[in-house]
Amino acid sequence: METQAAATTARGQRTRDAIVDAAAELMYVHGVAGTSVDKVLAASGAGKSQMYHYFKNKDQLVEAVIDRYLAQILGNQPAIFTLASWADFDTWTEQLLDVQRRAAAPIPCPLGNLAGELGDDPKVRPLLDQAYRTWESHLTRGLERLRDQGELPADADPARLAQAAMACVQGGLLLAHIRGDLTALEDALHIAVAHLRAHRTS
Repeated sequence: METQAAATTARGQRTRDAIVDAAAELMYVHGVAGTSVDKVLAASGAGKSQMYHYFKNKDQLVEAVIDRYLAQILGNQPAIFTLASWADFDTWTEQLLDVQRRAAAPIPCPLGNLAGELGDDPKVRPLLDQAYRTWESHLTRGLERLRDQGELPADADPARLAQAAMACVQGGLLLAHIRGDLTALEDALHIAVAHLRAHRTS
């Protein structure tokens, strides 16, 4: 995929951000297929020339939206950046739940939405995989810290454990949204942390 153009001025950055924000909101609600460039321009107030200055095509815009979703997701769970104890992992799960509790009903993961729509697209799948791997990497680093502190055995595999936790998070978010019942996510997060704790050094 071609490289997106970067904004070189504060005004340009605001314009680019407005385009990405509008696209992210529209794609979250209507999907990528249901979001035309014209709709993005109308919602952002940007002109077509501005749009194509920063994004040569819709594929580049989708890439920017994936980056925006990941930034928003991680911003809602700040504890993930400093995981260094089992209590920190409990705080992380509570932050995930707090996002859902503030919503009128359980909401889907924006990356999960895109994966459901475009997960088989050979251009988009690697971008989504990288976003999930970035998310997982913070869990991996936290588990590596626990291993270094002797809280996990030396032969523990933090990356594999982080992947299992992410699978629980995504499954919980999906079922909670589909069923309109937060207990699906609560139980999934409980299972995730219990699985991690089961590997503690005895």
